[in-house]
Amino acid sequence: MTARSVRLSSPERVIFPDDGITKRDLFEYYSAIAPVLVPHLRDRPFTLKRYPHGTTGDVYFQKQAPKGMPAWISTRTFRTYPREGGSRLVDFALLNSPEAVLWMVQMNCIDMNAWYSRVDKPERPDFVLFDLDPPSLDQPEDGFALAIQVAHLIREELERLELDSYVKTSGADGIHVLVPIARRATYEQTYAFAEAVARRLEESHPGLVTTEWLKRKRKGVLVDHRQNARGKTIAAVYSVRPKPGAPVSTPLHWDELTEDVTPRDFGMREALERVEQHGDLFENMLAGGQALGRALRKLVA
Repeated sequence: MTARSVRLSSPERVIFPDDGITKRDLFEYYSAIAPVLVPHLRDRPFTLKRYPHGTTGDVYFQKQAPKGMPAWISTRTFRTYPREGGSRLVDFALLNSPEAVLWMVQMNCIDMNAWYSRVDKPERPDFVLFDLDPPSLDQPEDGFALAIQVAHLIREELERLELDSYVKTSGADGIHVLVPIARRATYEQTYAFAEAVARRLEESHPGLVTTEWLKRKRKGVLVDHRQNARGKTIAAVYSVRPKPGAPVSTPLHWDELTEDVTPRDFGMREALERVEQHGDLFENMLAGGQALGRALRKLVA
């Protein structure tokens, strides 16, 4: 037994009741996807989202590294500011190895949620996120088709600002558009940039794009710039999501994001097949970012 062995308990426990997907299935997927997943999690403070009774049971978030966590999973301490007020110090786990990811599966994590910044520069995110939430329509596919339209509008706006962007399914019901940036901007600046882009599109495409957070007031696809606030987490690329069919947050080529794509097209098997065929389409997200300052000045001028 090696120092980094992970023992899987209750491997036959069904995690996705409607699909018969077990804890072992999840464990085997993450074991196979780990070579491309771990670089996207490395040195990012990690929040556990635990499903001890599967996707239909209670879920709870845990920022503090659990008691009994192996010593070979590193931690870093940061001050957090809970909604109820005050502050506290939290020891965050860092998922820097395949075994660390598998240990979180053993802890009943389904998706892998981490910060936008890394521990050496915790106040400097290395990407901006545009989180697209489709409207609730009678046919969910129709809402997703609208989100696809909006994703391409965001890409066009970013190209006008001379910024490259990358797209992935959220694995839930929406789409994530990410802009890799140099680690010089603050969370306040990335928030302001995302908000400015979202509001510009809302003005030019009323009824299709909205920044209205309240669902009862919302018309169109929400471009949620609020997800760029400090301390927010994102389900990493290649994360399984706790939705029917165990969909995976899957990176796409922009020209693959056509109107016939649906949120459930990409499961664990498809994600692994795509990595084998295309490699990691998000690899350039790790290669060093783009300067945000000039684009931000153009938007707020």
